[in-house]
Amino acid sequence: MRIIVTGSSGHLGEALVRAFREGDHEVVGMDIRASPSTDVIGSLLDAALVRRCVEGADAVVHAATLHKPHIGTHSRQEFVDVNISGTLNLLEAGADARISAFVFSSTTSMFGRALTPPPGAPAAWITEDVVPTPRNIYGVTKSAAEDLCELMHRDRGLPCVVLRISRFFPEADDSDDMRTTFDDLNLKVNELLHRRVDLYDVVDVHRLALERAVFLGFARYVVSATTPFEMADLAELRLDAAAVVRRLFPDSEHVYADRGWKLPPTIDRVYVNARARRELGWAPQYDFGRAIDRLRVGEDPRSALARSVGAKGYHATPTGVYTTERT
Repeated sequence: MRIIVTGSSGHLGEALVRAFREGDHEVVGMDIRASPSTDVIGSLLDAALVRRCVEGADAVVHAATLHKPHIGTHSRQEFVDVNISGTLNLLEAGADARISAFVFSSTTSMFGRALTPPPGAPAAWITEDVVPTPRNIYGVTKSAAEDLCELMHRDRGLPCVVLRISRFFPEADDSDDMRTTFDDLNLKVNELLHRRVDLYDVVDVHRLALERAVFLGFARYVVSATTPFEMADLAELRLDAAAVVRRLFPDSEHVYADRGWKLPPTIDRVYVNARARRELGWAPQYDFGRAIDRLRVGEDPRSALARSVGAKGYHATPTGVYTTERT
């Protein structure tokens, strides 16, 4: 299969290129920045370039985007240009080339205000049926790009799968309170309970989406590590999440104590991946339970792929904790 991967110089793009090449696919990486995983350097706004890249392809995986950290450095118009117009260029080129699959790497951030319940309310149970209420230009443009995917499926018959991906970035958290309260790896392992996914599993769900797109036609999926929680836990999670975790994972307290780590005191949202597991046959490997098992024997809870790709940052010039460029 000849696969076009956009955003190939980023963490997800690089991981996708590596994995697809190892699977004996012909992969063309496209990005505005040069890297070992990028074959074509150029902008998605260059419609002619996009068409040349997509011509003769079997599938497109669209991981390129302006991210949330770019809000402070890029205008709303730039977000519209890259995240909406760039996506439209790819979709139209893909439809004209009659590709068999278009996989769009979206984000759980587009749920926006729906992720934060009011004071006193239970934690939010986030499935594909939750109505997004974007809180910033990043969420607005990703939501609009998802709708373009659906439109191109309806109007042109283009098989499209939208993956709403939770946190997988390796950079430090952008919240001062979180960085002060938790060790960085402690925080990321906590997030596997409800709002994080390992890069290995993200790549795997993209592979499955490519295989299933032609049969699905159009679909949206929440992509996050499998939560151990149930809807009956939501009220207690908001009040005393640590108590719920200790009940479900009695060993976690000892594993954490050995490292001076802390369990989360409260959880405000839980991402639910049941539909992706059921319809795509996705079986994410890296969840909180596995992290505890690996920590217990002194192993790193992250996948080898996540450790290998590492952090890349979001800006050529470092602009802060969340956006510092590292290798």
